[in-house]
Amino acid sequence: MDKAPDSITNWADKKTGAFSRLPSKFRNFISKEPGAEFPAEKGRYHLYVSYACPWAHRTLIVRKLKGLDDIIPYTSVHWEMLEKGWRFATPDEKLPGDNVTPDPIHKDVTHLRDIYFKVNPDYEGRFTVPLLFDVKQGKIVSNESSEIIRMFNDQFDDLLPEKYKKVDLYPKHLREEIEAVNEWTYNDINNGVYKAGFAQTQEAYEKALHPLFTALDRAEAHLRSHTHSPTSPTTSKTSPPYYFGPHLTEADVRLYTTIVRFDPVYVQHFKCNVRDIRSGYPAIHGWLRRLFWDDGLGLGAAFGGGEEGEGGKGGTTVFEHIKRHYTRSHRQINPASITPVGPVPDILPLDREVASTEYVHQ
Repeated sequence: MDKAPDSITNWADKKTGAFSRLPSKFRNFISKEPGAEFPAEKGRYHLYVSYACPWAHRTLIVRKLKGLDDIIPYTSVHWEMLEKGWRFATPDEKLPGDNVTPDPIHKDVTHLRDIYFKVNPDYEGRFTVPLLFDVKQGKIVSNESSEIIRMFNDQFDDLLPEKYKKVDLYPKHLREEIEAVNEWTYNDINNGVYKAGFAQTQEAYEKALHPLFTALDRAEAHLRSHTHSPTSPTTSKTSPPYYFGPHLTEADVRLYTTIVRFDPVYVQHFKCNVRDIRSGYPAIHGWLRRLFWDDGLGLGAAFGGGEEGEGGKGGTTVFEHIKRHYTRSHRQINPASITPVGPVPDILPLDREVASTEYVHQ
């Protein structure tokens, strides 16, 4: 039954030292069409996530933007991911973030991998989040985040009030542009930080690092032209707030989950330290904070830290999970499992800049 890889945290090619992400194994699709194997129904599906994981974070954001709170319940695993992969919190553990609990569906499991093996005792892939589970059939629908957010975007619309039905993160008039942006954002930024961080040779590390910062420069230039004045470090409330100006799309979601982790984790842990976001990319920094702090956008806590701030009720960005997961689970990178304190704060308020920028603009 247990056919897990020898080391769940050793993902680099032994010859080249380069990181290679394996494709997701479960690629079914929920559909509102009659006769679908996985029909859109309230309460039928359960979403498993980690607040630490940027791929799972995508699904939490879209779930909240689309008002699916009462339709698709979710559980977050503990931030710890060691030899057996993601584990569930125990009843006596109290962690920040909503729904960090034992598995409410499978009472006998302790790790996410147990669900994979329940569905397929011969499963040989990785035990990843997000995981969308069909409770009625006892089947895994999908563990591919890019496809889960597409399901959430429109397949449950018939069950939603007009307020949420009209939220379209993949509008027809922008699909060609969204797909083009998704391709290089995924390859060079979302996956780029991992290719740099998990590289096992200097050559593999630098080969991944340079395209990452070229892509960040590209995103910065795009946001300056769409949302941001190139002469001001602070985005005005009157300027368009999103990646495609006035249109909130999945491009915002997919970029955000990497950028919000960049300064707290990727700069030091993954050695992505050519520049940080807060001092090196003013347009990205302004865009990031408007989403996190919901700067008059009416997004609630879809992107940010929740009602009481970071880790508060309803939030999807929980820095304690993010920082502890990377620094204490990736022991091949950080054997002593020491979590750096900084940066302080994890994300700057809207009315603050890094000290050097504030000094220049006095």
